[in-house]
Amino acid sequence: MSSTEWAQAALQSFDAVVSATEGFRSRPGQRLMAEQVARTFSSATLGKVDEESGEPAPTRSIAVIQAGTGVGKSLAYCAPAIALALARGTRVLISTATVALQEQLVNKDLPALAALMPQPFKFALAKGRGRYVCKLKLDRLAGHGEAEEEGEEDLFAEEEAAARAKRPRHETEARIQFYSTMAQTLSKGAWDGDRDSLDTPPEPEVWSPVAAEGASCTGKHCPAFSQCTYYDKRKELVGAQVIVANHDLLLSSLGARVLPELDNCLLVLDEAHHLPSTALDQFACSMDLSRITWIERLASRGLRIGALLEVEEIADIPKHSAQLRQTLQDLARIVMDVYGEQLKSQPSAWGPARVRVPRGELPEQLIAPLGLLAASAEGFLDALRAISKALRAEMRDKPDEAKRLSTLYAQIGMLAPRLEELHATAQLLLQDAPEGAVPAAKWFTLEVDGDFIVVKAHASPILPGTTLRNHLWSAVRGAVLTSATLTSCGHFDFFLREAGLHGDEATTTLEVPSPFNYAAQGTLIAAETRADPKNAAQFTTEMVEALLHDIARVEYGALVLFTSREQMRQAVDALPTAMRSVVLVQNALPRTQLLKRHRERVENGEPSVIFGMQSFGEGLDLPGRLCESVFITKLPFAPPDDPVGESRAEWLRAVGRDPFSELVVPATAIRLAQWVGRAIRTEEDMAHVYCYDKRLTRTSYGQRLLKGLPPFALEQRAAL
Repeated sequence: MSSTEWAQAALQSFDAVVSATEGFRSRPGQRLMAEQVARTFSSATLGKVDEESGEPAPTRSIAVIQAGTGVGKSLAYCAPAIALALARGTRVLISTATVALQEQLVNKDLPALAALMPQPFKFALAKGRGRYVCKLKLDRLAGHGEAEEEGEEDLFAEEEAAARAKRPRHETEARIQFYSTMAQTLSKGAWDGDRDSLDTPPEPEVWSPVAAEGASCTGKHCPAFSQCTYYDKRKELVGAQVIVANHDLLLSSLGARVLPELDNCLLVLDEAHHLPSTALDQFACSMDLSRITWIERLASRGLRIGALLEVEEIADIPKHSAQLRQTLQDLARIVMDVYGEQLKSQPSAWGPARVRVPRGELPEQLIAPLGLLAASAEGFLDALRAISKALRAEMRDKPDEAKRLSTLYAQIGMLAPRLEELHATAQLLLQDAPEGAVPAAKWFTLEVDGDFIVVKAHASPILPGTTLRNHLWSAVRGAVLTSATLTSCGHFDFFLREAGLHGDEATTTLEVPSPFNYAAQGTLIAAETRADPKNAAQFTTEMVEALLHDIARVEYGALVLFTSREQMRQAVDALPTAMRSVVLVQNALPRTQLLKRHRERVENGEPSVIFGMQSFGEGLDLPGRLCESVFITKLPFAPPDDPVGESRAEWLRAVGRDPFSELVVPATAIRLAQWVGRAIRTEEDMAHVYCYDKRLTRTSYGQRLLKGLPPFALEQRAAL
């Protein structure tokens, strides 16, 4: 079939699903989006292309689609994409940013679609390995408590070991019992080994010791391989035509064959506005300059295991190990010599003290030690790779010794990622940007852990677009990126630059407006304060007074969004006694319980007001009376002390550009649009949005922010 015929057939599948859906109304915007999805995916060339034999270069096709709330975008991309994948003998990979959307797709949208489409298809949820239990680790902890027997004594990081030593005896016993119960539930088949399917998912510090990890996993050579939850789930992926993953897994597994190959599948990125920040997180790195005893432990393991396997490359491990320890100590001392006064003078109440390296230009005295560190780490890693290779060969030849060999493999694998992180961080810190090129962000932190001072070094790329262009888009053939907020101040340019697609000839954009009548359904109340929002103390006092006045009149559900914990704390402290029973504060309860209580109150005809921060500003679906008012306490600018943002602003100024106009305002516009988007969720909703920041209507950039918001009726209110 031609690409045009494929697109037409995919649209016919979409139309058939819509017409077969009971009570479903035709949405012109949804079909417009489905047309663009069908066009994009039908024109992309998939699979290997041999250009040397005269085959034309593969066609790349990427669509960036902003679909307003109420468009029904999951059906608009799922139906045509799946129809095309089945017709072309390929697969659909859907990546999201939040667990909530993943669950909606896997538990609701895809099952409904599978019941309506003429061709059957299978779908599966892909999660990172760390979401699943490692049976070997669990059995060891359940059987031996904190497992200190010879050969298995140190499969824990030293910080975790120190935490165990400080833990009260009753807590240690409770933890052992927890692991034992978990192991029994797993062995009986009452639990599938997925952390998220536990009734109460454990805290990270409890889960981490039993989580599966790539570095310590021997795969098919593991004695528990046949009962491994992770590999069972991987088998489900092999047979699925539709795979749902998240942006973190997508970027962290590039080239690792965990997900379908990107040049031979149809990629959908929903909640795509998160992609740039996820990319920065993925490619940032850090190293601890203070806690270094793990190096000696890794060296002793490497020497012991390497000697057992007669690996010649272990001869240099003592030299590399000693050099690493000495160099890290030297680096910590130099960092404190250069930056100690700045680091020690910062208050410790708000997390680690931090100092950024201007322009990414490291002091001369740090260059040589970092070079030595990178070289020693590389030599050490080469030796470990030789040991790992020998271990895998031994497992293959001696399957009856799989358990012993798997334990040896894990002993190296538990610590090897730290060495890899040292190497990567040293290399990025040493990266010297040529004249006019973009430098990496580089910074150091200091924090006190008990009696111990911990110094860390950090580095990160500052342009997500460059990173995504090099690592993701170079591999992708056909992709659709979608979200309700991809334009900023009315344009796609900011997102395209952030996502690495600006100027990409394969990329097209489409804006599909919401079907909601915002002017009739919603009112934006620009409530002014006398104080300037830049005067935080005075503004917060005045804003809280106005907020309390307004939420006192809430009849059903409302959401208040804060820009800082301190701001939220002051509002909570100011609540009169009568209002305290009405307010639910983020983190006072687990999110699911808090939302459940909110729904119960509203359903009982009682008022209920949620106080939350950024994570409550998007992805939260509270239709109808559940959210009749949204209160925005202040424009949601990013924190001013973010080292990556600071480095980027510094670079923009250095090349004659304005970071506030080019970076800060567009990023704030997307965040503000998400926050405002909590108000109107259905065609029947009526809601008010309050914003207490007078900069929204009084400044030129505020006018730009307004352009990116739904066309609510606007009311301006003078200071109370």
